[in-house]
Amino acid sequence: MKDPRDLAREAWEYFLLYLPLACMVIVALGSYWMVRSTPAPSAPSRPVALRHAPDYFMDGFSIKTFDAGGRVRSEVMGTHAAHYPDTQSLEIKNIRIRSYDDKGQLTTAQADLGLTNEDGSQVQLIGNAVVVRDSSGGKDSSDNPPRLEYRGEFLDAFMTTEQIKSHKPVQLTRGNSHFSADRMDYDNVAQVLKLDGRVRGTIGGSPAR
Repeated sequence: MKDPRDLAREAWEYFLLYLPLACMVIVALGSYWMVRSTPAPSAPSRPVALRHAPDYFMDGFSIKTFDAGGRVRSEVMGTHAAHYPDTQSLEIKNIRIRSYDDKGQLTTAQADLGLTNEDGSQVQLIGNAVVVRDSSGGKDSSDNPPRLEYRGEFLDAFMTTEQIKSHKPVQLTRGNSHFSADRMDYDNVAQVLKLDGRVRGTIGGSPAR
């Protein structure tokens, strides 16, 4: 019968002999478990093209903006609005706009349909479009201009730069003067009006020449 110390020595030698193999088996099993547990890498996602479809709606709404003093600077109203994320635009049915400049002078706009950009600085008025800049006193002077009115089937109003453009026939009324043209480009800040195409008008009740 072998000495217990000899048996222990042999067992230890067997242990040392098979230890590398056991370690390799453990590592292999661990690697296999990690591979099974780790989710497969997803394929690179392609950018999804935005469809021209609204992402939210509004009905019977009114949106107001205020200046630093808390006074109403502008108000946009409509019976129905739809926002389109692909063009960052808002489509408003029966649009109504009230806007005040730095001097408190009121400009109103309305149309069957309005298309505005994200910050509302540009508004395209489509169908029975009317833009009116109220008189601040009734006298025809640079400090106290008369009432201005623009009418047409399409008016492109730039609210920040105070410009109104149209590539379609328009009618312009300034005080007692009336004009019509096929196209118009008006800059209120520079006080420059450009009428193109068939231009007709009367100034103060007399035909313009």
